[in-house]
Amino acid sequence: MTSGSADSGSAAPEAAAAADSPGTPTAGALQWQAPTLIRIDERTTIPSLLQARVRRSAARPLIARKQEFGEAWQTVTAQEFYDDVCSVAAGLIGKGLQPGARVAIMSRTRYEWTLLDFACWAAALVPVPIYETSSAEQIAYVLADSKARLVVTESITTAELVRAAAASLDRPEPEVLSLDTGALHAITEAGRGVTAEQVAVRTASLTTASTSTIVYTSGTTGSPKGTVLSHGNFTDLCSNAHLWMPEIAMGRDSRLLLFLPLAHVFARFLEVFQISGEGIIGHVPDTKNLLSDLASFRPSYLLVVPRVLEKIYNSADARAGNGGARRLFRWAARVAVDYSRAQDTPAGPSRALRAQRAVADRLVYRRIRALVGDNADWIISGGAPLSPRLAHFYRGLGIPVLEGYGLTETVGPISVNTPRLTKIGTVGPPLPPMAVRISADGEIMLKGPSVFQGYHDDPAATAAAFTDDGWFRTGDLGSLDRDGYVTITGRAKDVIVTAGGKNVSPAPLEDSLRGHPLISQVVVVGEQRPFVSALITLDAEMLPSWLRAHGLGPMTVSEAASDPQVLAALDRAVQRANTHVSRAESIRKIRVLKVDFTEANGLLTPSLKVRRGVALERFAADIDDLYGGPTGVQS
Repeated sequence: MTSGSADSGSAAPEAAAAADSPGTPTAGALQWQAPTLIRIDERTTIPSLLQARVRRSAARPLIARKQEFGEAWQTVTAQEFYDDVCSVAAGLIGKGLQPGARVAIMSRTRYEWTLLDFACWAAALVPVPIYETSSAEQIAYVLADSKARLVVTESITTAELVRAAAASLDRPEPEVLSLDTGALHAITEAGRGVTAEQVAVRTASLTTASTSTIVYTSGTTGSPKGTVLSHGNFTDLCSNAHLWMPEIAMGRDSRLLLFLPLAHVFARFLEVFQISGEGIIGHVPDTKNLLSDLASFRPSYLLVVPRVLEKIYNSADARAGNGGARRLFRWAARVAVDYSRAQDTPAGPSRALRAQRAVADRLVYRRIRALVGDNADWIISGGAPLSPRLAHFYRGLGIPVLEGYGLTETVGPISVNTPRLTKIGTVGPPLPPMAVRISADGEIMLKGPSVFQGYHDDPAATAAAFTDDGWFRTGDLGSLDRDGYVTITGRAKDVIVTAGGKNVSPAPLEDSLRGHPLISQVVVVGEQRPFVSALITLDAEMLPSWLRAHGLGPMTVSEAASDPQVLAALDRAVQRANTHVSRAESIRKIRVLKVDFTEANGLLTPSLKVRRGVALERFAADIDDLYGGPTGVQS
């Protein structure tokens, strides 16, 4: 069955049956095989998914473009988008780019990014994303490793940065164009002599084995690796995901507002996923005006990282102020959590709890739902674990969080909770037809059609990433329950071994602490030390409202880092986090840093993960001070 029949009646019964039985356990539940809902043929490429959408609904809206001024959105039909794609593809061919040539794209999220992506695929080219925040050194690395022939940037400034980076390379410099100075016009002009048939021949030359993109990992340590992904990696996952969870993107009322960087593979997957469904996709370049963008676009589902959900909760709590308003909000929050937890019991919520929730909805929940556009049915969360309490809070107020897990090497999602298959505290069952295995030392291993082809020009790294029997080593630690739901416990390389020989996974402690309104980032430390400690940074956005709520005057982050009442609040947060681990794993000391972690200072990746190795090196003196000296010196 091809992707063109992904919504056909013959596939639906299989998908419905799978909803009651997520997969097949083997090897004592240490391995789980998700069902295969649809088998794509070798011609099911990314362009074919767009062509199928045009055949189904050429005149219906596919993309919404925000107008330059105001809050209005202009729709682009499937046919109009496809025509734009073909015009730009002709221009890329007209520029002499041969099949398989690399085209780098360095821009914030916008319509033109998606247009260039699909145009490259239609012309049998390989788009290579570069993060808009990348340094000259990082840009030079990607250009050199990918051998990009053309680079399209967003602005004149980034174009000049790319030209400077390219000039340092010992190879012919790529052509560099910028969107803000007519890049698309220059490309389409180059295609005036290219026929539609020539574009069609290029598109038809692709198979599922053809390379679709090379995505460079942001890298929390070492140089980035070029992850080679095929068309089949995307299309097999999209086709099966639509059947597995049709509620998300197969309805005509499905609306996705994309604000994550399209240089990130999960945003790219959702781009293809939404366009190959039946709904509409919109783009905004960042989160500066996110609340107003959500209000005007009214998405039916959101993709966020847990930090966004933590900030929404903390902001709502802070806005409640003191006295009765705060007590009302916190009562409503408890009701939401209790109501959600009761949904997982055989009896369900009691009559009294349902009545309390109705009152809380009228007084509190409606205002919070309005913050995300008042149309969202689900929130998809990934990138880091979400605290179960927050997950219950959002489900209780009426927007279930579908927590998932994925990697660049798997085109994003590996497993995800669905509207019908959800266990809060897990990252859901594997997406069809993925297989998950837990090794003897607790590492999550994968097999399936969305697993990448290998690392670009790096056979040694590719070989090291797989077991002898072909399972991909994720480097993540986790478990499988008897129903096939995956739980993540941390990164294998991040595990701390204390001087007493205790293995400590820092992730549970770090994730628990990051839910506190004062805390921005946490790095748990203790390698070869007598006990576990933590470096903590303060959230500059939340600090003023927290200080007001606690009757304290204004302070800078630097002042707050040594204030007794702030430190006492952080100590209480640490004590709460410690209740979830053994004494040997508990945090005994903290150091509050006077600087936060950002992309600009090199302590966060573009996907907002802490560069742990960089942090440990940069704050080595602070760590030593916690223990009274370097490793081996007892405090």
